[in-house]
Amino acid sequence: MHVDCQFYVYILASKLGGTLYVGVTNDLMGRVTLHREGLGSTFTARHAVRSLVYYEVHDDIEQAIKREKQIKRWKRAWKIRLIEELNPNWEDLFIRLA
Repeated sequence: MHVDCQFYVYILASKLGGTLYVGVTNDLMGRVTLHREGLGSTFTARHAVRSLVYYEVHDDIEQAIKREKQIKRWKRAWKIRLIEELNPNWEDLFIRLA
């Protein structure tokens, strides 16, 4: 049986222009909730990285992981440009999705 599933590459930020975290998940709301509660990763907990500022949807896990790794290798300025193309004010998109 084939189950359709979406995968998300996402970027969290501590604040406007703050610390960034790039991740991949098949449950965006659940994963971001964990980060917001300080349980998503030690890095996000330590640096208070809790605002969802960017995400993109993929139908294939391999493509999502490839994209996550690509973005993680990028220079910080490129990540900021990616965020600001769709979210110029670094709004917390989690609130909009919830």
